[in-house]
Amino acid sequence: MLRIGWFSTGRGEGSQKLLRAAVDAIQSGAVNAEIAFVFSNRERGQFEATDLFFDQIAGYGIPLVTLADGRFRRENAGEVARKDQPLPAWRTAYDARVVELLQPYAYDLGVLAGYMLISTEPLLAWRPLLNLHPAAPHGPAGTWQDVAWHLIAKGAQHSGVRTHLSTAALDAGPIVTYCTYPIRGGSIDLLWRAVDGRDLDAIRQADGEALPLFHEIRRRGAAHEVPLLVETLRAFGDDRIRIEGDRVMTGDTKIVGGYDLTPEIESLLSRPVTA
Repeated sequence: MLRIGWFSTGRGEGSQKLLRAAVDAIQSGAVNAEIAFVFSNRERGQFEATDLFFDQIAGYGIPLVTLADGRFRRENAGEVARKDQPLPAWRTAYDARVVELLQPYAYDLGVLAGYMLISTEPLLAWRPLLNLHPAAPHGPAGTWQDVAWHLIAKGAQHSGVRTHLSTAALDAGPIVTYCTYPIRGGSIDLLWRAVDGRDLDAIRQADGEALPLFHEIRRRGAAHEVPLLVETLRAFGDDRIRIEGDRVMTGDTKIVGGYDLTPEIESLLSRPVTA
């Protein structure tokens, strides 16, 4: 049985939804796994949304381990981490402490599901960490907002969601699984026509994230994220895929470019919703 270590900052409903989907799949027998613990870089009392997430974890009876990165930074007189700058030294010390806290919990695979810290060597070297990213193979790095604007700028035909091994290089680790889907055809073409011939900077300034095309691209991506994560865990639990070092394997064969779960995801999404 696959033992999963679940890492999440627990910022809101998205974190709750991902964990709920994984637990439901495990409890139904669809995924041959168990969640050994949930780790969060927040502690109870910091944020209401995170406290609700912690209540959810307690309801499942899953062990919760926490270490507030902000408190750790202050206690170690560390500098605030800044975007596009090297991580300060305290971040490596923080991850080393996380590894110490997680020693009592044996697990095979770490899952970063809404975990908002970039992992450093102590954590990366201990167990493989799987990261969910809202872009297709060869798609852009960054947040889902970055991805959506990139797709609009390029006039893309397709997008996707992938999981990859977390490495020191942001969103650049070996791809493990993925699915793709169209962002052209049907009603969305009307939204594309509304931006034809417009400068992207002007669009962002005038409409921002209220742009209907931006919302529709995000909606399609979000609809694929939970199914991809669940089907990825199913593939690991069924031993269809495994991690050996930095290699993704199926049987004796190394998977290059990721394991395509598009047919499975589209089958799931096409099923009628039952009450």
